[in-house]
Amino acid sequence: MLDLLIFVPACFALNLSFGPSNLLALTHAAEKGVVFAVAAAMGRLLVFIPMIAISALGLGILLTASSLVFTAAKIAGACYLIWLGWKLWQSSTAMTAGGLPQTSMRLSQAFRREGLVAIGNPKAILIFAAFFPQFVVVDAYFESYALLSAIFIALEAIAISLYATAGALAARTAALKLHWFQRASGVGMMLFGGLLLFARRPT
Repeated sequence: MLDLLIFVPACFALNLSFGPSNLLALTHAAEKGVVFAVAAAMGRLLVFIPMIAISALGLGILLTASSLVFTAAKIAGACYLIWLGWKLWQSSTAMTAGGLPQTSMRLSQAFRREGLVAIGNPKAILIFAAFFPQFVVVDAYFESYALLSAIFIALEAIAISLYATAGALAARTAALKLHWFQRASGVGMMLFGGLLLFARRPT
């Protein structure tokens, strides 16, 4: 029997942990509102589904155990985060005095951002390959993995909504300083990219 009393709070703590994906939801909400940020974050969830499936098939462990694959994913993800952070910093100069961006970001762009940030972070597949198996029932492997996955996706959606709401509230209370929020987001994204370069492959 699944020990959901342990899995749910532990999983939600992982969902709520501050990282590049949640920072992106915060930033999108500050720029375009809660609904826009949540819709864009569907790109993250759509990426997580095949990543979970890969881990369920046992390939996640293989990917995390391969030094070459892990390093390639780490470097690619770090480079993208640093580039995205720089673009966020640059976009802060396009803010008007009223705090609104002069160039409107399309939902498709934000959706793609979310997906690329999710797939470029090897820590996500580590969660699916190392955390999930601790709660899987061996006699009902795929059924229990599917249930854990559904719970994870639901909790991730809740975390996205919370970060999006926080981002929108932050923008509303400091509308004239939105460009500083944008710059802070850019610096944060570049910092996450730099830290990712030092991530170690699990042993």
